[in-house]
Amino acid sequence: MKKMLLAIVILTFFASCKQAETDTIQNTTLIRDSIPAAPNPNKVPFAWEGANIYFLLTDRFNNGDTLNDVNFERTDPTGPLRGFMGGDIVGITEKIEQGYFSELGVNAIWFTPVVEQIHGATNEETGNTYGYHGYWTKDWTVLDPNFGTKKDLEELVETAHKFGIRMLMDVVLNHTGPVTEKDPVWPEEWVRTDPTCTFADYQSTTQCTLVENLPDIRTESDKAVELPDGLLAKWKAEGRLSQELDELQLFFERTGYPRAPRYYIIKWLTDYVNALGIDGFRVDTVKHVNENAWTELQKEASHAFANWKKMHPDEVLDDTPFYMVGEVYDYGISEGRKFDFKDKKVDYFNHGFKSLINFELKTDALQEYETIFTKYSDILHTTLKDKSVLNYLTSHDDGHPYDVERNDPFKAANILLLTPGASQIYYGDETARDLTLEGTEDRPVMGDATLRSFMNWNEIDSLPQTLKILEHWRKLGKFRHDHLAVGAGKHLRLGKKPYVFSRTYLNGTIKDKVVIGLELPKGKKSLWVKGFFGDGTKLHDTYSNTVVTVANGKVILDNEYDIALLEVAE
Repeated sequence: MKKMLLAIVILTFFASCKQAETDTIQNTTLIRDSIPAAPNPNKVPFAWEGANIYFLLTDRFNNGDTLNDVNFERTDPTGPLRGFMGGDIVGITEKIEQGYFSELGVNAIWFTPVVEQIHGATNEETGNTYGYHGYWTKDWTVLDPNFGTKKDLEELVETAHKFGIRMLMDVVLNHTGPVTEKDPVWPEEWVRTDPTCTFADYQSTTQCTLVENLPDIRTESDKAVELPDGLLAKWKAEGRLSQELDELQLFFERTGYPRAPRYYIIKWLTDYVNALGIDGFRVDTVKHVNENAWTELQKEASHAFANWKKMHPDEVLDDTPFYMVGEVYDYGISEGRKFDFKDKKVDYFNHGFKSLINFELKTDALQEYETIFTKYSDILHTTLKDKSVLNYLTSHDDGHPYDVERNDPFKAANILLLTPGASQIYYGDETARDLTLEGTEDRPVMGDATLRSFMNWNEIDSLPQTLKILEHWRKLGKFRHDHLAVGAGKHLRLGKKPYVFSRTYLNGTIKDKVVIGLELPKGKKSLWVKGFFGDGTKLHDTYSNTVVTVANGKVILDNEYDIALLEVAE
């Protein structure tokens, strides 16, 4: 009984102290015991305009199945980083299940093409190269065993969807793989082998080979062609000739398209959407194909996506339409809706694309934060309203990335993940993967090999600085994932010094608002939020994991960080 009375006295004492503390102190920082669990990813509103996309080379990310590392006798010596290294579809699934992408706030994964690649190697004056990157197609209708099986791909998509992650399949319509001793050229009615593109105008960009020995599909042609004898023989040997022919018959009967080269490939590509529920395409070499082909690809992919949803109602994430983002090489956000071929301007946004990859941020990144953020917010809510761009700082074939030496991966995260538009994390951005490997022989312009090393998983476990970098990317990525306002909202500066800004997203019933501070002083700091969050509002700084209360139009933080990510506290 005495113990019970003592407990009551102690509880009453602490309760009265807490009440007194609450009554007298308005801006006390309350340290949370633990980081709150992230919302169910399926419940967080999603829009491609503000997506956080992770781009990886399937062969260079994670080796989940060592038994599929060598196929088709691809054993010739290659130039450095120009052969298969073992990464596969199963490896991506493993990392999803481990929560790697969820911890980064990733809500979409773009993976390089996994269809069957040429069997031989080719020398681009850099030593032998195999089709490890996925852009050298031999057969669009089947997966390359180096990457995995169709069952592996099915499990990847199913797993991703369970985690609320969309899957973007990289697709190629422009060309086949190079010609090798093992890979004969496709028939002349299917491909052209010259001239090489000069990029002087529209025709010399579209009706030409991108580089030497990269046969160009005659995508502009409406002339019916027969299937290549080599492909028919391959299908027959694999026991699926009748099935492939029957499916093509049904496709052309349904659509009424002529049996021209592009329509065959459109059918083969959209089959993956129809069968697996792929959420979108990242489309390669867009400006090298007549734009009408992309309208047709989007139409057929949307039809396939709708059919998959109808057949799998329990697996549908939401009503988001099929998504296409295009690689129009050298397109920048400042160009707005039209890409200039000098003799012709093309609006790819009017030909099936929701978004284009933005090649401009890597140079914009050299400017002040406010200059970048204001510019992008203004363009995306006027000229590109209801469309978007996919921002990046590093990629697989841009030989001049931002901060190639990885001198400041923390600032790179701030720029990429906080700039309006969708964000593209290139695998290893978040771990400062080395982009300057010695001994690689690069093509004169692209500088691609050194950008494509295997993911530096070992450094996460062995180097404390790498883990510190990763934690920074995770905090920003999660905040971006949880708040559409960050990527898709309107930007407004609230304070110049310290630098504080807001983002607001309004779309029907979805409303989201956040405040962010950058380049803040370490220690005690005051962030101006007047006119955006009213006095008495409790805000959670997700970066330091603290709760503060707005008083006199500001909040007070006292920590070692130079960044604040403020959301309304639950």
